[in-house]
Amino acid sequence: MTEDTVIHRLRLSQADAHYGGDLIAAGRVMELFGDAATELCIRIDGDEGLLAGYSGVQFLAPLHAGDFLEVRATLIKKGTTSRDMTFEAMKYAVPRPEVSDSAADLLGSPTLVARATGTCVVKKDRQRRR
Repeated sequence: MTEDTVIHRLRLSQADAHYGGDLIAAGRVMELFGDAATELCIRIDGDEGLLAGYSGVQFLAPLHAGDFLEVRATLIKKGTTSRDMTFEAMKYAVPRPEVSDSAADLLGSPTLVARATGTCVVKKDRQRRR
């Protein structure tokens, strides 16, 4: 993690499942992108900012309860009050219920499950002075 990038790692729980087959709704990924954007604004400006919008959102692979996910937000442009960011969600481990209730495997290479770009805004009077 750097000043311009934040990484959140978590396991999606049964409570995150929204559809049959323990499938996770795409909105959960967007919520996680928002959490990463909030932390990035805090690191940059000392303020949570406000996520004004997303563009170019793509959902590339399904997520299920028990999957381990890495969510990354990276600053790509800093305007006067705007902060443009890219987001990626990578699945890096999966449960193995056919082996046992607690079995899991790390994936050989993480799977990109979603990506997006977005813009946060931070009021001028709330920005950290450097």
